Amino acid sequence: MSVILGAIDSMLAVLRGGFFAVAAVLAVISGVDWLVRMRKLSPFGSAARLMRRYVHPLIAPVERAVVRAGGLPSSAPWWALVFVVLTGIVLISLVEFLRGQLTSAVFALGSGPGAVYRLVVSWTFQVLQLALIVRVVLSWMRGRPGTWYFRWSWRLTEWFLRPLRQVIPLLGTIDITPLVAWLLLAVVQGLLLRLV
Repeated sequence: MSVILGAIDSMLAVLRGGFFAVAAVLAVISGVDWLVRMRKLSPFGSAARLMRRYVHPLIAPVERAVVRAGGLPSSAPWWALVFVVLTGIVLISLVEFLRGQLTSAVFALGSGPGAVYRLVVSWTFQVLQLALIVRVVLSWMRGRPGTWYFRWSWRLTEWFLRPLRQVIPLLGTIDITPLVAWLLLAVVQGLLLRLV
């Protein structure tokens, strides 16, 4: 098991270094691109030619997406930088989370049936709470109910949200059943964890 954890730690070190390097390069590129677009650097100089030849083809898909969203084309390199930084944070956080869960599973398996029971209960309620969060966020974003990322959260949460909706009235136009469900899940999880 220590070999697997060591491999995950090595992968985390590579991911951190790789994303930091890519973010640093994108920050420099974004700065130079901004300087060229704002005419602080000559648009006919070597930096501008380098940007047009090598960087703009790479940034073009981001630029199209930014323009479609109503943004300025000159902000495309900055959006690419934001995307890389956020992707790095999410990916590294996921790998660290998986490492923590793997460590917890190994510890629980070595500690007996009570620890395994606690781990299974914790994992079950974490998945339900994650599905609840995803469902609420997607409802704010007007997600399409037929898509896979909406469907899994709906299936995991509808069985306990439907009865709550029949009991809990709306507050104006706000449905507070997800909040009540979150609190009830926490209470039930606590009760189940105290059984052992």
